[in-house]
Amino acid sequence: MRILVVEDDPDLNRQIVAALGDAGYVVDKAMDGEEGHYLGETEPYDAVVLDLGLPVLDGVSVLEKWRRAGKKMPVLILTARDRWSDKVAGFDAGADDYVVKPFQMEEVLARMRALLRRSAGHATSELTCGPMVLDTKSARVTVNGTAIKLTSLEFRLLSYLMHHGGKVVSRTELVEHLYDQDFDRDSNTIEVFIGRLRKKLGVDVLHTIRGMGYCVSEPDNAN
Repeated sequence: MRILVVEDDPDLNRQIVAALGDAGYVVDKAMDGEEGHYLGETEPYDAVVLDLGLPVLDGVSVLEKWRRAGKKMPVLILTARDRWSDKVAGFDAGADDYVVKPFQMEEVLARMRALLRRSAGHATSELTCGPMVLDTKSARVTVNGTAIKLTSLEFRLLSYLMHHGGKVVSRTELVEHLYDQDFDRDSNTIEVFIGRLRKKLGVDVLHTIRGMGYCVSEPDNAN
């Protein structure tokens, strides 16, 4: 999952980026509204953490521009303001949730997990496919109750496919949402990780759709 953090306070920006990165997300950052708007307009993010009190272009204006342009990624707004009207303005602009500063980083992570689940149509932290269960909260995968040891990148790849269960996800989309902008998009890393995942999982739930991409579905639902 790829997330954009738009926050002008250098220390807070760094802390949020580090926390999200440690939680297994790919994170890009911006320090002002103009840069944040540009990245959100041109890059495919699964979610955004957006401060309202930004320089150059304020957060509400950034969000309004994204929504007018048809950008539908869930947005978690950050605000240090106590006035309810500011939160209302954020929601009216298209925000999905908010956190008031100062906050605990665990709250940001929990709300981000909830936003990603809702955007993918999942009600709980557990995503299931046949005998396989992926828990987004604990970053744990089990098959028939047995824990499967995955690397961070393997987990992120499987998690993205599970969030889009039954949908065919192209290699290009996986690369865009799992790696930063400097990743070599011509490499065969995705194919390598798909092969490793199949061996580790040991169940036929990860399918290659020739010429189209990959999907997670139960064996009898494979295309």
